[in-house]
Amino acid sequence: MKKIITLFLLVTLHSLARYEAYPSKACPAYNNMKHTQNSHHVVLDPDKKYMVLDDHKGQKLVLIKGEQPAQRWVDGACFEVKQGNHPDTSDISNEKAAVGVEKSSSSRPEETLLALSWHNSFCETHRGRKECRRRQAVHPADNRFVLHGLWPQPRELLYCNVPYEIKQLDKNRQWNRLPRVPLSEETRRALLRVMPGAASNLHRHEWIKHGTCSGEEPEAYFKRAIDLTKQVNGSKVGRFFADNTGRVVTLRQIRFKVDESFGRGSGKQVEMLCKKGMITELWFHLKGEGDELSALLKGGKKARSRCRKGRIDSAGFR
Repeated sequence: MKKIITLFLLVTLHSLARYEAYPSKACPAYNNMKHTQNSHHVVLDPDKKYMVLDDHKGQKLVLIKGEQPAQRWVDGACFEVKQGNHPDTSDISNEKAAVGVEKSSSSRPEETLLALSWHNSFCETHRGRKECRRRQAVHPADNRFVLHGLWPQPRELLYCNVPYEIKQLDKNRQWNRLPRVPLSEETRRALLRVMPGAASNLHRHEWIKHGTCSGEEPEAYFKRAIDLTKQVNGSKVGRFFADNTGRVVTLRQIRFKVDESFGRGSGKQVEMLCKKGMITELWFHLKGEGDELSALLKGGKKARSRCRKGRIDSAGFR
């Protein structure tokens, strides 16, 4: 009888030791207590609640459903917030934790590259992407440029202060497992309009790989990228592309429209990318302070372009 009571008490105490909690930051989850192995480079999601199974020597054993092995060891500091409470993402320190990386300590780089995709041709070559699945006759992003990224230069400036595990997730294109990017609701809605790829978590990838080297918080970084994209779509360049869908145009014509839009000589800082005879992207080489594209293009380096002409793809699939 004593053995039964003892066993009952042990089971009861063990079950009481378990609880669910949100992690305070994106922590790597290891197979063992020595932290020598992390199968599939698993990182905790601050937006997700986990079952904590055990607490031992400053570490917590966490159940991560769908992973092999499912029981993982993480640093106890990952669950410093009060059990059952979600971190307040309006707080700046918690926003940084949610991103999984600190803001770059460096100042904003003087040179940047604005990469814009022509959405029609992107979807022509990426039909399986969420943002390209046609559920209606006209897609909101058709016949305009969409944001691919805003990349600090030089090109080697990547993954600033990003933990190894998160970098590996990004390189393996597991963007859905990257930490959430903390943005205001207004900026998030604006970003979805100019970056349909956010449906495939492109914004998470862009922040981890490039934004962390921008010297800015995510809110300021994406606001600037959104504004620059709008400047192009609202210019004579944007109207030229929209008015000439289905036609073959030259780089010279495009650069002329850039000159008309943003000042004489600005077109020399624009590079054109093509695939399968279609114009897929325009790259704007920028340099300087402020957010006016006309001023930034004047300071940008002259760009070489392998593609000299291409077709402006029409909306829909051929």
